[in-house]
Amino acid sequence: MSLTKTIFLTEIAKGLALTLKKLFSRPVTVQYPEERKPVAPGFRGRHALVRDPETGRDRCIGCMRCAKVCPSQCIYIETERDPETKRRVVTKYEIEALRCVYCGYCEEVCPVNAIVLTEFYEYVGYTREDLYFDRERLLKNWDEFIVTQKRPYFNPFWRPRGIPEKMLPAPKRKAEGV
Repeated sequence: MSLTKTIFLTEIAKGLALTLKKLFSRPVTVQYPEERKPVAPGFRGRHALVRDPETGRDRCIGCMRCAKVCPSQCIYIETERDPETKRRVVTKYEIEALRCVYCGYCEEVCPVNAIVLTEFYEYVGYTREDLYFDRERLLKNWDEFIVTQKRPYFNPFWRPRGIPEKMLPAPKRKAEGV
């Protein structure tokens, strides 16, 4: 450290100048209920079960992949066989949101795109039961999310019907020679 920097405290002056520049350059506070920051692409918020538009039921087929891949083990599914069709029928689908780490593995692994993490970040519960989502509550979350969307929903792992190809991101190309 040179003598001139020590005498004139230039490093401290530079730090103060940077602080004042950041302090007065733009407003930091957002007036929350009236103004909202845009949600970043890929944000993972409140869980929802996707409702099939044709049948009105959820898309879940009871494969249990989401429950198996969940690192926090917060998804509980019960299934039984339908005697007529010999197919699995989901009787119970529950998510404990307080245990969830919002990693998104459940929506990545789902073969029928039945579970999504919506862009809702404004949810609160006064008891633990308020943040324990059962099947009806998860379907209600989907209905509420779809109604409030100002644009078509885009999940990077699936493409629902009705979204044109030009709205999807370009596929990533592998580097040549790899």
